[in-house]
Amino acid sequence: MEKQKQNIKPQLALSMINGLGAQKITRLIRHFKEPEKIFDSTPKELTRIDGIGIGIAKQILNFKDWNRVDKIIEYAEKSDVWLLTQTDEQYPERLRHIYDPPILLWGRGNKNALSTKGIAIIGTRKPSPYGRDAAERFSKKLVNNGLSIFSGLAYGIDTIAHRTTVEQKGTTVAVLGSGIDRIYPDANRKLAERIIENNGAIVTEFVPGTKPDAGNFPVRNRIVSGLSLGVLVVESADTGGSMITVGSALDQGREVFVIPHSLNNTAGAGCNSIIKRGHGKLVQNLQDILSELSINLQQKNKVEHQPKWKQVELSIEECALCEAIGKETIHIDTLAEKTGIPGHSILVSLLQLELKGCVKALAGKHFQLV
Repeated sequence: MEKQKQNIKPQLALSMINGLGAQKITRLIRHFKEPEKIFDSTPKELTRIDGIGIGIAKQILNFKDWNRVDKIIEYAEKSDVWLLTQTDEQYPERLRHIYDPPILLWGRGNKNALSTKGIAIIGTRKPSPYGRDAAERFSKKLVNNGLSIFSGLAYGIDTIAHRTTVEQKGTTVAVLGSGIDRIYPDANRKLAERIIENNGAIVTEFVPGTKPDAGNFPVRNRIVSGLSLGVLVVESADTGGSMITVGSALDQGREVFVIPHSLNNTAGAGCNSIIKRGHGKLVQNLQDILSELSINLQQKNKVEHQPKWKQVELSIEECALCEAIGKETIHIDTLAEKTGIPGHSILVSLLQLELKGCVKALAGKHFQLV
């Protein structure tokens, strides 16, 4: 436990420094291997890291707030709050392989809920009756088909999705844009407790005490999509948090599902725009979602042959991916786990393999060799 605490302290300290996001902290840790060495380095060493300027380097080396770090860790140890780092076994694999995974995850409730197979349901804070009905109806059907629900505990669509899941005795995870001790909005405090009591979880990357500042919510949205197999946009305007989440989902290789709206409903204009641009699948019923998430793994009339990838010139990473796929049909997250290659890098290599005729992309981000 003491060794884990010593490993967490420098990571927690880094997360408290202004200007240091998840990407930069990840680069620092990968470079120095042992997080505590970062604070014993020199400005010259730090500025060699991509994205670390002299200003941030000085903040790191001048960091003195170790008492606050100890108090935050002590708070977690004395409460029902848990903490996950990227090296912990229970850190969710799907999240681990996004481009900028959270360095630390603070949570309450069931840690394992973060790794369940589920859909993120997102949308406006002020839904129309049509949006409310759709959110409740699809949440209920998804839960009754064994899927978890991920969302952000905000007013409107988020609240409906979480509440419906709890009522159906399903598992739901709420991702906060504040510290784990600052439930926002305050009106959803009881809902947060019900989520925990029902084997779900609330989670955040922000340290305890962090206020729900407006700038936190776009950042947290990548976690909502990153935990999921796909994102269902129930009702959204052309701009706002839901559209940011859609962008994150597309970057992460997640499926995007969209409920269409009447042309007279400006609150749903964003949904129609996503469909128009071809960035999401129009959803009319549950099967439209399930058909993209599950495929038939039984390959009929399979004939042994020399795979195409062994007949063309490939990079080392492309060969490793083909070896990992083998004779299976495999999901991109499993592929990332098997190879250790980050998800964002895998997407680029898989595209190249498709262009070379070596790999075929299937529904639900599954792949197989040609």
